[in-house]
Amino acid sequence: MGGTITSKKPLCLGNKKKFCIALNLHYLCSLKADYERTMIELIPAIDLIDGKCVRLTQGDYDTQKIYHTDPLEIAKVFEDNGIRRLHVVDLDGAREGRIINYHVLERIATHTTLVIDFGGGLKSDHDLEIAFASGAQMVTGGSIAVKEPEKFLSWLKRYGSSQIILGADAKYKKIAINGWQNTTEKTLIPYIESYQRQGVRIVICTDISRDGMLQGPAVDLYREIRETLPDIYLIASGGVSSVDDIEALVAADIPAVILGKALYEGKVKLKDLARFGI
Repeated sequence: MGGTITSKKPLCLGNKKKFCIALNLHYLCSLKADYERTMIELIPAIDLIDGKCVRLTQGDYDTQKIYHTDPLEIAKVFEDNGIRRLHVVDLDGAREGRIINYHVLERIATHTTLVIDFGGGLKSDHDLEIAFASGAQMVTGGSIAVKEPEKFLSWLKRYGSSQIILGADAKYKKIAINGWQNTTEKTLIPYIESYQRQGVRIVICTDISRDGMLQGPAVDLYREIRETLPDIYLIASGGVSSVDDIEALVAADIPAVILGKALYEGKVKLKDLARFGI
């Protein structure tokens, strides 16, 4: 991947809270119209280790493969090809339990207009403040929502459902935490439903058994979630290997999908995504 783009100011910084909330509400409202027109929102992922763009297989750090040493260049290519949204994961942070790669986040936010959700290692109020101040418009809470639900709910109350995303990553329908290194006894759909009752609107769900395997997404699982919880804005993640896989998610009425290894390995080409309205 390669490409250049002129530098732009970030859409918002954490110290401009009212503007950031208004921006995200506008963005979420626009999703409905976009969803009706394009059928599915396409969200490329940039996973970070040591400031580099990498991918793992099934969350195993020993399978790390570096795709680019400068994630900003990757982000610019996405933006040049019509992508509006980006999913950035601090894998160092997920393993260490604190935000680490925020300088990379800041560079991407400063030099693109991509709407960025950021996750990995967010465990404290200070971590969240750093993420928002570095240019994230949304943050994803995964392990924290399992281990410290009161703190996660305090973030939801403080920042609102347009900025706080629930990360519900599962292996065989059981929620996994700590960079997917540990599986809990919490069952996926009841877990999501419990947080929906407390105000969560956006959920990223990764089927860990399929992540990075390029063997197709867990369409039946995502369909089940949609049928059980139709008001959740569900973002599917893991397993996409072709444009046909995206079409299958569209047919299952899934609102959004994260694209990772399929893009980096050339299984899905950015030019082929035009059919989805980007």
